[in-house]
Amino acid sequence: MTASSITDRIVRYGDLQPCKTAFIDAHTPGSDQKENFTIIGGGVSESPDQHVHLSDKIGFNIGAAGQPPKCRNSLHTHTTAEVFFVLKGRWRFFWGRYGTAGEFVAEEGDIFNIPTGIFRGFENIGTDYGMIMAVLGGDDAGGGVTWAPQVIEDAQAHGLILGENGVLYDSKKGDSLPHNVNPMPLLTEEQLKDIPEVPAEDVIPGYVARYWDLMALASKKPAKVIGPDALLKDRPGFEIDFLTRGSIDDEMITSDQHTVLMPMRGHWKLRWDGGESVINPGDTSLINPGESYALTPSMTGESSLYRITSTEDPAGATWLG
Repeated sequence: MTASSITDRIVRYGDLQPCKTAFIDAHTPGSDQKENFTIIGGGVSESPDQHVHLSDKIGFNIGAAGQPPKCRNSLHTHTTAEVFFVLKGRWRFFWGRYGTAGEFVAEEGDIFNIPTGIFRGFENIGTDYGMIMAVLGGDDAGGGVTWAPQVIEDAQAHGLILGENGVLYDSKKGDSLPHNVNPMPLLTEEQLKDIPEVPAEDVIPGYVARYWDLMALASKKPAKVIGPDALLKDRPGFEIDFLTRGSIDDEMITSDQHTVLMPMRGHWKLRWDGGESVINPGDTSLINPGESYALTPSMTGESSLYRITSTEDPAGATWLG
């Protein structure tokens, strides 16, 4: 391994390239200012304009969503995991057929393992541009997004049509559906009956972890956040740990699985055989199986980091066992 090889797998926050036409609601008022980022893997963008920073297939995807205040992401659902942690801002997550079944407010550092198979959306309710980082299960991120019917109908009224091939066509740019492609069909009422309306009391306790709780739990060793024996019990095809300066020594670690390092607070020195670098909040670093690395905060002050590791579990529905 050379210094350049691992350096090429560090995606800097300041280098992230947004797509403003990633999804069907890109022209819908209230959702037309959001930016989508695909950091590792193909993601779920419906736009050919989406930039992919690292195309490596590692069993899960890493992405991000950036939105100004009062901008929302429309109601949709996934068949595999969708996990968010708040990097910047204050966000309201809501779910249900019309977004009224339940909601909660996430502060910086909080993490949400959204149950599969329910409609979910989110909006920036802070005062500045906000950013949430995402982990999506599976190399194909579950095959894409399924939208609530009203989202597709609203989008058509503003010039965007989603084909059944999963590609967006923008009439404002002169696009039209190819002759051999039909519009994405709306979910039927029978199908909608199978999508649960889950109250907040059934979601928040088992699917939300708060930042300051994790800081306390990780004061002396890494805190297991998502996994079969973690705070949030699940088998989504990856596990997530939370690290602070007190929970890790500056010693080499080797994993036989892909590992992604995502600093939340502070500046972290990442060291490997033949090189080192400093990774900062919003940066994403990919460590390949068999590579050894060491982590330590490079400055005093608050330091925290999410570490995602792939597992042998198949990507699929939220595990409730």
